[in-house]
Amino acid sequence: MSLKALIFDVDGTLADTEMNGHRVAYNRAFESLGVDWNWSKQRYGELLAVTGGKERMKFFVENYHPELPADRPLQELIAEIYITKTEIFKEMLLTGLIPLRSGVARIFTEAREAGIRLAIATTTAPSNVQYLLSSNLGEDVLDWFDIIAAGDIVENKKPSPEIYQLVLEKMALKADQCVAFEDSENGCLSATGAGLPVIITVTSYTRNEPFIGAGLVLDQLGDPGQPVELIEDPQGTFNEPMLTIDYLLRNFG
Repeated sequence: MSLKALIFDVDGTLADTEMNGHRVAYNRAFESLGVDWNWSKQRYGELLAVTGGKERMKFFVENYHPELPADRPLQELIAEIYITKTEIFKEMLLTGLIPLRSGVARIFTEAREAGIRLAIATTTAPSNVQYLLSSNLGEDVLDWFDIIAAGDIVENKKPSPEIYQLVLEKMALKADQCVAFEDSENGCLSATGAGLPVIITVTSYTRNEPFIGAGLVLDQLGDPGQPVELIEDPQGTFNEPMLTIDYLLRNFG
């Protein structure tokens, strides 16, 4: 079947948000709320094995046993931290501290010119998606997407395939009419679990993860003057300086 839509993860995929974005925002939220926690780059990398910010904090408490405030139930504390962190991260986005990764804006434009639909499938908060995209591409960018499936819109987060299954259902498309873009093993498992072909653009945190079932693994999507590094190519078809819609139509269409 011909290629009809591209479906994108957000954190790590559209922007390298984790190490110098979300991690920093969490640490600032901990400090502002008087919570004696601090996530180093290494510790945050370990915590990324868990998808979802609230789930990640719960995992941290259960497995690393940090000091807990005596005056707040854990569920309330996690909710308060998450709200505070989201506001801090929002300010980081609005002030332009987190740019899109190489090739993202270009592939959006190429897809729209080719009549290929766009969608988002992410566990990050809907507001994070809005501020990241609008701060980099303007207020009208949200209209480019048929559906932005974000946050707690499904019961089970990645690596469950539910978020991708929801997007496919809402767009009335079959999995083999789409390509998913991810950066992590959990994201890859989520997309392949929904039957989608997957292209991975790794980050410093995910570079050494296994991406079983991925159709292509690159270091980035690439732009003129910023060629990609090919990491894995199971099909043996990629010999390009950057990923393009023409390549996708030839090999995934």
